[in-house]
Amino acid sequence: MAAVSSTGKSELESRNRMFVLGMGFVGQFFAQELKNNGWIVSGTCTSVAKKKELEDRGFDVHVFDSNEPDLSALNTLKYYTHLLVSVPPVVGIGDPVLQHKQLLRSTLMDGNLQWLCYLSSTSVYGDSGGAWVDEDYPESPTSESAKLRLLAEEGWLNLAYDLGLSMQVFRLGGIYGPGRSAVDTIIKREALSEGQKKRTTKKFTSRVHVEDIIQALKASINIPSTGRIYNIVDDDPAPREEVFAYASKLVGKKWPAQIQQNTSGRAELLTQKHGEKRVSNARMKKELGVRLLHPSYRSGLQSIINQMEAYL
Repeated sequence: MAAVSSTGKSELESRNRMFVLGMGFVGQFFAQELKNNGWIVSGTCTSVAKKKELEDRGFDVHVFDSNEPDLSALNTLKYYTHLLVSVPPVVGIGDPVLQHKQLLRSTLMDGNLQWLCYLSSTSVYGDSGGAWVDEDYPESPTSESAKLRLLAEEGWLNLAYDLGLSMQVFRLGGIYGPGRSAVDTIIKREALSEGQKKRTTKKFTSRVHVEDIIQALKASINIPSTGRIYNIVDDDPAPREEVFAYASKLVGKKWPAQIQQNTSGRAELLTQKHGEKRVSNARMKKELGVRLLHPSYRSGLQSIINQMEAYL
């Protein structure tokens, strides 16, 4: 039984309660921030090992595997006031949570949900040839994953509309932060992933520091909307090689005796560039009042390396 407060309400009734569907990189940062501020936070992950790791940090976590989903996690949503959806679509399945729309609908209809946010991607815009795009720009996804992202957006928006819920979609640029940045890639001397190799051919790449995603999420809780879409990116859609050159400079300055030239991906950096897109964040700033902590990769990477005590 939940403890009863001095107001006569149970702990569950008297506190904000966030459920994070998909406690990955962003989900974990957000969950920790809310937990630090007194929220009750639960969520899902994809493995028993990750579940134990998150439980050791004080989170109540359910395993939700897209291929063999445990639907008990969805049944608990009725007890939560806020829901962040950070589960990527799966090729051949689509959005793994929306596959159970009827269960979701019945659970949320009888629940306490006040706020819902779906984390999407700026990939839904496709390639604009380097032009600036905002939330009114026509979507033209090219990859299968981007097409599924757009379908998932529509699915969650429709569900929220049917239930009369406050709902927003965040289209995120490339996400980086502590442990996941150009600085980390250089220090660990990692080979480029397939996704990184593809990004090297783009003249412009929109990105956003995880701290700025978190403050945008917190702002949207305080300023809820109905069916609003926001681009969550920084002010500087710079080429990837420019970002890595700056990261190399930072690493070399802090650890001059240990830095070695990371040549992985050099061939990819010499390929012909195509425009891709530059994503506008004007609506985020105007409507949510977000003032970016890291308006450029320069500030973001400097912050990350400042937090590093040792060369990994």
